[in-house]
Amino acid sequence: MDEIKTQRRQKDHYFVKNPRSPLLAEEREDFDGLAYYQINPEYQFKTTFEEYDEPKSVTVGTSTNGEQEYLTLGEFTIEIVGRSLTITAYRSDSEEDRLWVRFRDATSGEETYGAGRYLDFELDAHRTDDGRWVLDFNEAYNPTCAYSDRYECPLPPIDNWLNVPIEAGKKHFRH
Repeated sequence: MDEIKTQRRQKDHYFVKNPRSPLLAEEREDFDGLAYYQINPEYQFKTTFEEYDEPKSVTVGTSTNGEQEYLTLGEFTIEIVGRSLTITAYRSDSEEDRLWVRFRDATSGEETYGAGRYLDFELDAHRTDDGRWVLDFNEAYNPTCAYSDRYECPLPPIDNWLNVPIEAGKKHFRH
């Protein structure tokens, strides 16, 4: 969990100091850090990834009413608050090493960004020695379009609209 705390400090630093920050210069002056849920180990799962035999192409909408193409690679199954949930993972192209999940949950639009949050899965950092994946909602983050309309972000496909609250990761950004 110390790694997540370090990631959060680095993200705050990036938002203030990096010229590529999604915040405008005047927003950085008053920025006192991003809001997060407390780190909760109950939102970290070690699970298998059921890869599809054939990746499927899917078109997803974007925050600017556009569309983008992705590959649907497979799914994770976890249990939250006594409910079994299936979460679909994607990749932007077949050569990419990492997986990503875009999701909405019962906190979307209230406590968290309304268009959903993201999780990234790097092969090195998110795999256990026995081959399972670490799905940690404490690492959930907002896409750049949560901070500025200047960005286009893919929206979570309906398969990943979870009807339970995920009270972990980044909260909604308020200007």
